[in-house]
Amino acid sequence: MAVATELRAAKPQIASRLTHLVEGLRAYREKRARIRQTYAELAACSDRELDDMGIHRSEIGRIAREAADVC
Repeated sequence: MAVATELRAAKPQIASRLTHLVEGLRAYREKRARIRQTYAELAACSDRELDDMGIHRSEIGRIAREAADVC
């Protein structure tokens, strides 16, 4: 009988962990989508446009990751 009680107590914990895992994956996918979009928008700019914004082309990846963290 004690084993059955322990198993019942473990089920909500597993469900909670799975929910947390799914939420984490969803958040990761959303963040990666923001990074890709920002990167694509900046990469589409000419060198002159990037220079006007004070951005060097080599900085695009870092800026896209930083922008995703702010959102």
